[in-house]
Amino acid sequence: MKTIDIDQLKVSIYKDTEEMGQAAADFAADKINSAIDDRGLANLILATGASQFSFLKALKQKEIDWAKVVVFHLDEYIGLSDSHPASFRKYLKDRILDEVKPSQVFLLNGDAEDIEAEIDRYSQELSDRSFDLACIGIGENGHIAFNDPPIADFNDPKLVKIAELDDACRNQQFGEGWFPSFEAVPKKALSLTIPAIMRCKTICCVVPDERKAEAVKNALFAKISTACPATILRKHSNTRIFLDTLSASQLDMF
Repeated sequence: MKTIDIDQLKVSIYKDTEEMGQAAADFAADKINSAIDDRGLANLILATGASQFSFLKALKQKEIDWAKVVVFHLDEYIGLSDSHPASFRKYLKDRILDEVKPSQVFLLNGDAEDIEAEIDRYSQELSDRSFDLACIGIGENGHIAFNDPPIADFNDPKLVKIAELDDACRNQQFGEGWFPSFEAVPKKALSLTIPAIMRCKTICCVVPDERKAEAVKNALFAKISTACPATILRKHSNTRIFLDTLSASQLDMF
């Protein structure tokens, strides 16, 4: 394992995805347990996608009193039911939530009849809480949640919004095997905004795989701008980024 500090970030590189996931889960479990010790409750935001497989597998094995954890998530496609194979609600239920059984779970309903009312509902639930930890990834286009470069806003006044997904983002979803064709990937999703993520006390960012290497390099070294939304993480006071050797392969210092 190698670690370097970049601006306010601590970046750690591990030999493989399994080791990376275990380390990220150790870090996340420590933050969750510290919040429970301090306040009797931890508020947590979880990400989805192929990048989170090893992390979530490891996290559910940690010693955590999940009866004292409240879980939210980052995003959900508009128009997909929670039984669709690509639904992020289904993803989280299948991979961790149904097993660990948190105290409360708040999931974005992408097939709600009234999307604006759903945005209002979720925004209110978010605004009523302070969040101890957000577990996120970085997309191939540099997005965090579904804040793709064309619509990312570092000063967004909203906590949740409708995100228009760019082609790079939709190609990633197709390439990961969630949809049978590019055309089947929805063009819109509900997403937490960048300020909603940045207000969390700690951010645990898990980014494996060579296909993320350019986005990782940009996130760490490009000018902080919405051209690569993940660059804003360098402004957060307590973010840890977990990489494997493939996602770190374009970082010359390693």
